[in-house]
Amino acid sequence: MIIDYYILGIYSNKIIMNAPFQNLQYCIRCCQPETTEKYEFDKDGICKTCQSSEDKMNIDWSKREKKLKKILTQAKKNAGNNYDCILPISGGKDSFFQAHVLSKVYNLKPLAVTFNHNWFTEIGFFNLQLLLDTFNLDHFQFTPARNLVNKLARKSLFEIGDSCWHCHSGCGSFPLQVATKFSIPLLVYGESIAENSGRARYSDGKTDFDKNYFTKVSAKKTPNEMTDKNISKKDVFPFQLPSDGAIKKNNIYQIHLGDYIFWDEEKQTEFIKKEYGWKEDKIEGAYKGYKSVECIMPGVHDFTCYLKRGFGRSTSQASVDIRNGLMTREEGFKIANKKDPVKPNALKYYLDSVDMTEDEFYKVINSKKINKLKDVNLPIYQNKSNQKSIKPFVQKLIDKHKKKVE
Repeated sequence: MIIDYYILGIYSNKIIMNAPFQNLQYCIRCCQPETTEKYEFDKDGICKTCQSSEDKMNIDWSKREKKLKKILTQAKKNAGNNYDCILPISGGKDSFFQAHVLSKVYNLKPLAVTFNHNWFTEIGFFNLQLLLDTFNLDHFQFTPARNLVNKLARKSLFEIGDSCWHCHSGCGSFPLQVATKFSIPLLVYGESIAENSGRARYSDGKTDFDKNYFTKVSAKKTPNEMTDKNISKKDVFPFQLPSDGAIKKNNIYQIHLGDYIFWDEEKQTEFIKKEYGWKEDKIEGAYKGYKSVECIMPGVHDFTCYLKRGFGRSTSQASVDIRNGLMTREEGFKIANKKDPVKPNALKYYLDSVDMTEDEFYKVINSKKINKLKDVNLPIYQNKSNQKSIKPFVQKLIDKHKKKVE
């Protein structure tokens, strides 16, 4: 297959100028490499996400939106005096826009539900509170103990090769727990999995509800598989999914707004900034200030992806911009080569929290490296910014007022 691509010219210097690793196949339209999980290329070397982007342009979105209105109207009718739906939120750009659509456009009363990873930034905390205040939402939040977060974050590196198992798992399980316990059948998410994940195309049609989706896609391990001498079954109980019986009894189902309305994260972000005062911030490993703004750790998460798979957040963001005609592929590779290899400042907080040295960290993550990169020495750049010590906002708040008391 590789010989075929050489014959087609996809690997020529003209086509993959500035691509980070010349031994990898990259989509001929964007910057995504073959090491992206679940990525597929067609016979011409075009990745599934770029194919899906074409599908998106040929959809009758007015018809899709009529289906959405029908679904939401029926949910409101069935709810009676209960909440109309569950709205999983972090306070990020997508959930803020989801809240706008449900509350302002369709006049629903959702129950906002947050799995708090306990790594909130100050700006992220502000955005979450702004969302609740702006749309007058009742709010249900679960926050795991910091000591438990630290233990799970350490185990996470060994088990799945990133720091964030507790967030991957909690974001999937907690909204479902609330939905079943309070008999609120509909959960409304934002971006379609056909948008940027590479796991589906818009032309695939309806995606069936799967309670295990977050486990399969991001958490990788069940709560029981995360237990050890330091993490008990009692510790991971909050991360357990509801039973199939509870799901069926409460008729639980979910939708993604992006399957029914044209999804444009740039436009939507500008809208919520202008209309409601939502704030961006500097995000490590990224060249845009809106993805995962609520968390201090996206830089560490994306750095582990770079060390395992040879690309990070800037590659993914550049690929989106290329599909949207905002930059050339060559410009995208230049940005990715500059940003992806930078060691995040938050790595120090992570290592201190999980009691691990930097050498131990690299040893573990190198064992997770994709085979095609096993013998490749990936460049790592030092972060030259003068950013202050990174800690979760709440922890800094506690430290600040503890000092005043002392």
